[in-house]
Amino acid sequence: MSSASSAPPSESLVRAIGTFGLAAGIINITIGGGIFRLPANVAESLGAAAPIAYLVCAVAMGLIVLCIADAGSRVSLTGGPYAYVGTAFGPYAGFISGVLLWMLGTFATAAVSTVLASSLGLLMPALAGRTMEIAILVVAYGFWSLINLRGVTLGVRLNSIATVAKLLPLLLVAIGGAFFVQSENLRIVSMPAAADVARTSLLLIFAFAGIECALVPSGEVRDTARTVPRAIALAMLGITALYVALQVVAQGILGSGLAHATVSPLADAAGASLGGWARSLLLAGATVSMFGYLGGMTLSMPRMLFALARDGFLPRALASVHPVHRSPQAAIIAQSLLALVLAISGTFEKLAILANVSALALYFGCALASWRLRQLGVSGPSTRSRPFRGGTSLRAGDVVPWLACAVIVWLLTGLTRDEWLGFGVCLAAGTLVYFLARSRKFSSAIDSNRMQG
Repeated sequence: MSSASSAPPSESLVRAIGTFGLAAGIINITIGGGIFRLPANVAESLGAAAPIAYLVCAVAMGLIVLCIADAGSRVSLTGGPYAYVGTAFGPYAGFISGVLLWMLGTFATAAVSTVLASSLGLLMPALAGRTMEIAILVVAYGFWSLINLRGVTLGVRLNSIATVAKLLPLLLVAIGGAFFVQSENLRIVSMPAAADVARTSLLLIFAFAGIECALVPSGEVRDTARTVPRAIALAMLGITALYVALQVVAQGILGSGLAHATVSPLADAAGASLGGWARSLLLAGATVSMFGYLGGMTLSMPRMLFALARDGFLPRALASVHPVHRSPQAAIIAQSLLALVLAISGTFEKLAILANVSALALYFGCALASWRLRQLGVSGPSTRSRPFRGGTSLRAGDVVPWLACAVIVWLLTGLTRDEWLGFGVCLAAGTLVYFLARSRKFSSAIDSNRMQG
């Protein structure tokens, strides 16, 4: 993974994802099930000052996505951050980034799909119960797997439809609910402590997370130097504006009651302002949102297995591409089966907390990769498109990665000792797998040389 100027011979996927398709994928994955519940958690921590945490988080993510956009415009290989970090710092750093990305995406997918199954049971009592939940999970994973096995174009098209479907109920609350806001509910009595803002912003990072997973199919993006930064900018501006609007409206309608509406805060706000039909619509919207999230992750995360197998860290069969549909079918099937097993068993719950530090460590690596790729002069796969250079006339391109690293370090101060310990164990396990794979490659090379001799 020493150069990003051209894809390796095995990278024979079809470049069919454009700006709006990639932006829809980012929005689809980012707006999962979290925003339907997080407003209550944020209100409990900060009260009416909750929008401050969103803005702090948006600034932090803004610095991070500038680095991701820069790196993504220079490296077009499938794998997203795995490819960026690997190109900048070598195969070991890339592999660890790939492990972090895969772990984050896999456990998040299993978690959200489990909530999807239980939410459908709340909407339709006939689908309640453990047996029906398992059946729902099997159908959901089977549906999205079949869609993506048919090729990336159909998957992107349905993800775009799912994105629109999930946004409509949220826009209903953000716009319609604004007419029922009571100004006294938005009055900030006292400013929150910096430590409380940091911890809450750390929580909200995962309401904004998703770019790192949506960029995994970079090998199927048209003109990455232009498409990646434009799609990121379009998605992040829209997501931030929507999140702040939802928090303000929910706080303005429910007041102090928002902190206690931990099950369905946005649905409760919709019901209190627009009536019972709006509450039911929001509950249905949450279900559609999580179903769309599952579709987005079924598109993205198998490409992570494909990239790791392509580079020899996993069985080569996972790097195979269907001769007709040009999709990594073995990787799609393997990833879907694994996520389904985790969702059914529930064993992922003890590891889900590792997603916090995994995401931030991944962002840290992307920030450093952005800086390193500039130093190496990596300029992207096409001579017709220049890499993303927002603000480089002021040398911001050299400063932004270090600002992003500083913000990430600050956010990491909110982690507990157990989270650090769990993260260390995962790094050790990933390191072991890496060196075992490297040893196997070395042994194969020796045997090949002996046979030739």
